[in-house]
Amino acid sequence: MRPLVEPGPELTPAEIARYSRHLSLPDVGVTGQRRLRAAKVLVIGAGGLGAPVLQYLGAAGIGQLTVIDDDVVDVSNLQRQILHRDADVGRPKVESARDALRRLDPGLTVETVAERLSPDNALELFAAHDLVIDGADNFATRYLSNDAAELTGTPLVWGTIFRFEGQVSTFAPGHGPMLRDLFPDIPDADSVPNCAEGGVLGVLCGLAGSLMAAEAIKLICGIGDPLLGRLLRVDALNTSFTTLRFSPDPDRPAVTDLAEVALACATPAVGAPAPAGVAEVTADEVRALTSAPVIVDVREAWERELEAIPGSVHVPLDDVVDRGWPSLAEAVGPATDIVVHCRSGVRSARAVSAVSSEVPPNVRIRSLAGGIEAWAATETTPVR
Repeated sequence: MRPLVEPGPELTPAEIARYSRHLSLPDVGVTGQRRLRAAKVLVIGAGGLGAPVLQYLGAAGIGQLTVIDDDVVDVSNLQRQILHRDADVGRPKVESARDALRRLDPGLTVETVAERLSPDNALELFAAHDLVIDGADNFATRYLSNDAAELTGTPLVWGTIFRFEGQVSTFAPGHGPMLRDLFPDIPDADSVPNCAEGGVLGVLCGLAGSLMAAEAIKLICGIGDPLLGRLLRVDALNTSFTTLRFSPDPDRPAVTDLAEVALACATPAVGAPAPAGVAEVTADEVRALTSAPVIVDVREAWERELEAIPGSVHVPLDDVVDRGWPSLAEAVGPATDIVVHCRSGVRSARAVSAVSSEVPPNVRIRSLAGGIEAWAATETTPVR
């Protein structure tokens, strides 16, 4: 591909000193650095992937970085979201990221958007930038990014992480396949556990995020071989890299609007619907019962140390999956009304599904919709 950005003004003596290690690279040099200084890059998310992307692009001298994120810094983020500090807990992530980048280089131009990327703002934001980097943590936003990139013609660097594995690819409309050529349909929101439920190795974020930042620099400068039509898969546990090649699907319908992703982005306020055949009950409905059910927590023991529903019994999900109904029967005794919960409702629905064929006919078992998050949101007495 040709360089995305025309060179900006001549470098100042201070810029020459700061970026001297880039200037000595034959493929970057003064012209490449001037392209970086003229570039406008939008980074979606200031979390696990966005943090290293922002840090390295800020250090590389990108002219304008815009970061969009509607979340606040949580103490659990600090294990991997390296832009944020303990003192930033509770602050909007975009503000914490902006301040961190300005500590790195007071001359950086950093724009913040304290919102979620949505069908209402995506097209305008994409059109205003030379390149977009998607570090989102949900399927709806990833497909929104793809569709907005197709509609505006904006190149997109994409990455995902989960546990010990990451994936990175680059999509440039008109210059190779897009995300929908590789994964045509938007998966169900709860088809894969999120990082809070499944975990993620902190350093994997830096590994994948650095690769994404490298893709951005290559595209801006027009150097090297970007990951167009290639999906790079990283396994940090086995220290392996594999590449999957893919091509445009000639039968795939072109993206003409954001109608489909608008539906996917319009998620319920709390939790996602349980799979077909799994009965659910809300927190308010549980409290309204005249006879209290036995509440079973299928999270890990360490999660219960953070918060737990008073009176709940603990049976880890792995035990339920491995042993089936006996694992629950031992914990609940003669109870005939059982409510299973986890953090958000995904693991509890899996537990209910795993034992559904074995439950005695006189026993009712349901998954708590929205999990302990929904319970805490509607509880007058906080969970411990």
